[in-house]
Amino acid sequence: MTARHILDELHSVADEAKATHLQRFFKTGAGQYGEGDTFLGIVVPVTRRIAMSNHRTPLNELDLLIKSKYHEARLCALLILTERCRKTSGSERDELYRFYLAHTDHINNWDLVDLSCPTVVGAHLVDREREVLYRMAEKQHLWEQRIAIVSTHAFIRQNDFGDTFALSKKLITHPHDLIHKAVGWMLRETGKRDRESLTAFLEIYATRLPRTALRYAIEHYPEAERQYFLKKK
Repeated sequence: MTARHILDELHSVADEAKATHLQRFFKTGAGQYGEGDTFLGIVVPVTRRIAMSNHRTPLNELDLLIKSKYHEARLCALLILTERCRKTSGSERDELYRFYLAHTDHINNWDLVDLSCPTVVGAHLVDREREVLYRMAEKQHLWEQRIAIVSTHAFIRQNDFGDTFALSKKLITHPHDLIHKAVGWMLRETGKRDRESLTAFLEIYATRLPRTALRYAIEHYPEAERQYFLKKK
């Protein structure tokens, strides 16, 4: 399928009222993190259905789609990449991973990051060297920094927590709430699998974690333990 065909499908299910709501929800106003983004007004399950029906779209067409001004078109391209990554391995998987990293300027909102990077980046790196995540975390690029920490969700699913803790420490002074939430989310996911390891991390770093990150991290702790860590702030 071509990018034009997919865009036509997306336009056919667009909803102007929903688009207005989504542009507010994803903070597209002047000075906000999603400044200037344009929405068609399509819910994720519908975009996902279109992506699944076009999952063999070649990369040269996905290149056009991921560069679209429409948020849902970029999301559709990323969902196609994600589906392809689940179904392939070897050189094709490498190519999809490289394509993703070459287009991070267009992966420019938190939903685009969160729905794609654990599979396209994280799962690819499970058995590989992970220095790329640390380079991304050091960039002054909000979305690459979020990709870096959220990609570790794939490692957490393998009970491998070292990079989640290391990247959380690297991002601990980050000024943006979207990174605080991402760090807290990944720490929480770690704690679901290994509460003892998360507690040991928090005993050292709870006082330095942004409050939002800490609240996310301890969400599933018993109330007494939650209050213990909150009072450290």
